[in-house]
Amino acid sequence: MTLDLADFLAPGVTADDVPELAPLAAARPLVDAFITLFRGSEAEVLLRLLVLREIGQDAETPRWSPEALRARFTYLDPVKLETVLKRLRDNALLAFGDDGLYHLSDLGRNAVAAIAMLLRFSAEEDAELGFLTAQLAGLQAVGSITPEALGHLLSKLNDLTWHFEEAIASGSEFHIVAARRRLSANERWLGRGTEILNGLLADPDVPFDIARIAQRIGLAQSRLARADAGFQRALNKIEAQRVTLGASGISSSDVASWLRGRDAAQLAAFAEDAVFAVPEVALLAGGHELLDRAEIVLSDDARAHEADTALPPPDTAPVDAAPEQEDLALLEHFGRRLDRLPVAMPLQSIVAGGGFAPASYRLSLLALLADGDDAGPADGPVGAFMRLPLEVLFGDALVPVGEDEIAAISEGHVAPRAAPPSQMDA
Repeated sequence: MTLDLADFLAPGVTADDVPELAPLAAARPLVDAFITLFRGSEAEVLLRLLVLREIGQDAETPRWSPEALRARFTYLDPVKLETVLKRLRDNALLAFGDDGLYHLSDLGRNAVAAIAMLLRFSAEEDAELGFLTAQLAGLQAVGSITPEALGHLLSKLNDLTWHFEEAIASGSEFHIVAARRRLSANERWLGRGTEILNGLLADPDVPFDIARIAQRIGLAQSRLARADAGFQRALNKIEAQRVTLGASGISSSDVASWLRGRDAAQLAAFAEDAVFAVPEVALLAGGHELLDRAEIVLSDDARAHEADTALPPPDTAPVDAAPEQEDLALLEHFGRRLDRLPVAMPLQSIVAGGGFAPASYRLSLLALLADGDDAGPADGPVGAFMRLPLEVLFGDALVPVGEDEIAAISEGHVAPRAAPPSQMDA
């Protein structure tokens, strides 16, 4: 079949004038194979892929009789199955031998293998980088790496760099955390790509085009390696601006994360009777109001008064005779309870009491003790609390509570710290 591109090219331009078309035209059988697979409705495409994959999946029986295929695909309509088999056979993806048996052609097997690899990586996060790196590893193993294959990897790395820089520039904690998670998921592929580059650059006979792109890939990977430090700096800035809602232990980030988990209907319900599209009271301007505004606009004295930007005269700042002090009554009461703790007790028994906010505050205090840092203030209630002889252990599971505004709490216990053995005992 003649390739007619005259309707798609500019006037006076022929296919021979476009060298980029030559490799695609030379691969017409492969292109026709994928056209056969993916032309038509979505249901037709899925059906062809299903039949082709199942025929090529059984390595022990590479040849199938028509009766065996009908028995294998009993869940398909017989007429539709015959239509699919005929289309695959007519387009050289499926061969029908003289013995009356079906088998995959070489072109069909290559198509099945390519699709299987794509499906394998589609189950992983950021599958594109993994697929491109695995493809390069295979090409390197057979000594057929091309500048085009390296260029695909370089383009993907530059795209990741742009994505990470945009996440940092956004200032959004959620975007930065998601980008950092994406970078962590790609560390294995970045390391594998580094091994491939080291092998290429260590070869003195590597072509110049390949070595040039390999060096640019190395620079792109270096920028990605520095992205993690950028993420941490951005998160530190956000942490410094985080607002804690009273003594509840809940921060503004927790509220934002909770809101992001709600759907549109729930958010709209929150806005009811709180946000108004128009003012509740109509604003009316009469003649007197309009006259006042006109007087300001037309009067030179009024405009000069509005344009005056001089600072007011200095004034003595008021002196606060009694500076505010933090209320540590809950801390002191909790410290006295823990100091009298006779035996180990579960975490929920120690923390619960008074509702969610006091329980969250007590849990945050126990987290300080669990860190094992005795370097607290020398004096005061906070220092005394930090020096309590207690052992606090947290587990990974959640323990249901179901009371006192607490649904569940981390597994753990608080126990008096064992006294060190004396020299007599030693």
